[in-house]
Amino acid sequence: MDLAALRTFAAVIDEGTFDAAARVLHITPSAVSQRIKALEQQVGRVLVQRAKPVRATDSGHVVLTLARQMAHLEREAMSSLNPEEAATSTLPLVVNADSLSTWMIPALARLAPEYRALFHLHREDEFHSTTLLREGTVMAAVTSVPEAVQGCTVEKLGSMRYRALCSRDYAERWLPDGPTADALAVAPMLDFDRKDELQARFLRGFTRRRLQPPRHFVPGSSAFSDAVRYGLGWGLLPELHTGDDHDLVELDPSRPIDVPLYWQRWKLDSPILAALTTAVRDGAREALR
Repeated sequence: MDLAALRTFAAVIDEGTFDAAARVLHITPSAVSQRIKALEQQVGRVLVQRAKPVRATDSGHVVLTLARQMAHLEREAMSSLNPEEAATSTLPLVVNADSLSTWMIPALARLAPEYRALFHLHREDEFHSTTLLREGTVMAAVTSVPEAVQGCTVEKLGSMRYRALCSRDYAERWLPDGPTADALAVAPMLDFDRKDELQARFLRGFTRRRLQPPRHFVPGSSAFSDAVRYGLGWGLLPELHTGDDHDLVELDPSRPIDVPLYWQRWKLDSPILAALTTAVRDGAREALR
């Protein structure tokens, strides 16, 4: 495929309109339209939904991944040819919130400075993060999905252990006779967002019932942890957050939940992507089970 057409297609998706892409590329909107039409004719598929903002079709996501990969390889080749003029490389990644707030940043800091990497981090639930890989938005993901996305490799990083916890004041108020099923049916529960299934998973396993307790939604790892500590509700916190916090009460010490985490990345022979993978792998080895 024509590199200019691929570059134009990526610009259209990134900027949201043909006019905005034209301004970024310093060409006319007519030229942008012609390149996109030529690309669609070449692949025999509609690649762009002409809406506001413009969106890629399912076929467009496949081509978008190719466009991003080609741009990445082009930058690396130019940097190898002209090391004194090497440009920075932007690495778009998607990471679940708890990894982002615990072990992931130290892992990224392991990447050697000579790679001149800039990270564009997306936060997404570990069970849904591969969507961004499939759409071509990111080049790598920390995910709980073990099946490799097309065009990607996958390896297991380890497991993050969670425990169901609440504050002592909360336990005295809502669970005076312990975490019985009847008490948990009315005791406020915390969820990160509507995609968060961890608390419901624990509740089903612990009570053997499908309960619908009142829920708070707290979409932030630190805020979620604070909400547990201040007694808004009970929730599952990663051991990496809590350690030996004696101010928290565990609902059932015999029932931790281990969430497996995997590293999926583009299947490219890319030095910086290989170095990034090593850094993430080493960081995970130290932090995860």
